[in-house]
Amino acid sequence: MAIESGGVAGQELSAERTVHVMKKERNTKMTRLGFTLTFLTVVCCSLFLGGCDRGKEQEALAEAAAARAALAKAQVAFAKSEKERNILQSELDAVIEERDNLQEQVKELTKERDEAVNKAKAAQTATEEDLMNQLAAQLEKVSELQAQNKELQDAIDQLLIDFKVGEVTEVVKQSREPDVIFVPTPQDVVEKMLELAKVKKDDLVYDLGCGDGRIVVTAAKKYGCKAVGFDIDPQRVKESLENVEKNKVGHLVKIEQEDIFTLDLSKVNVVTLYLLPSLNVKLIPQLKKLKPGSRIVSHDFAMKGVKPDKVITLTSKEDESEHEVYLWTAPLKEEAGEDTEAEEETETEEEASTFFE
Repeated sequence: MAIESGGVAGQELSAERTVHVMKKERNTKMTRLGFTLTFLTVVCCSLFLGGCDRGKEQEALAEAAAARAALAKAQVAFAKSEKERNILQSELDAVIEERDNLQEQVKELTKERDEAVNKAKAAQTATEEDLMNQLAAQLEKVSELQAQNKELQDAIDQLLIDFKVGEVTEVVKQSREPDVIFVPTPQDVVEKMLELAKVKKDDLVYDLGCGDGRIVVTAAKKYGCKAVGFDIDPQRVKESLENVEKNKVGHLVKIEQEDIFTLDLSKVNVVTLYLLPSLNVKLIPQLKKLKPGSRIVSHDFAMKGVKPDKVITLTSKEDESEHEVYLWTAPLKEEAGEDTEAEEETETEEEASTFFE
């Protein structure tokens, strides 16, 4: 019984072991089957997902290709830009080098200028000193010359006193013959001459060759202006002074014994003449110095080479003869064709000389 019990127990143990082994094998097979199913599931899923994303993958590939092309283009542009940058950098370096050279030149020129200015200042200082020395020497010479001049003037004054040179000069002046004989201008012609000259109160009238002084006396009495008569003949001067005193115009009229060809006419407003044509011409250099607007009137005779502004003819009631009065206004106007009139002028001169004789 015990043995049978032991055998049965052994059989049960063996059966349990068999069952355990079989369970173990079953579990192993099931595990392997699970792994296989899982793997197949994963593969199927992968295959399914791969089929769904193929279109997007192509698009991504196209975008990647475009991106690579853009990158290549950008690389080319960058390379070109880099090249241009290098060129610009070279040009900039050249400009900087040129600027540095110019700055050096400016420094050199500034240095030369400063040296020249300093030299000029030094030379100027030396020149000023030399000029001051020369001026001082010249002033000293001038002082010496002034002293010598004073000594000479004193000696001349003494000689004038000792030898009465003034009286000798007066005698010489009186010894010069008049250029023409005295022929009085009729009074109505005198008045026409002054009228034609448009004499005003503030005018200064000169009568060159005043004779008996009738023109300057008439100008003073009728217009109230100042007048001066000049004559080289002492007899005419005496007669003129008597005429001035007689008509009580001494406060306006002066009579002087002078050579009319030495007079300064620059301050005169009206000049009256009764001279030969050649004497009128001789006065032209003096008449050219008259102020603009000054008037010249001449009785009977023209002035060769100078065009008159006006010529009038009148018959005098005193001598019942025709007389001409010429008017010129300063500045004098040259007359054309004076060479063709030379013969006529000569005849006029001869007639005038005959008339005065």
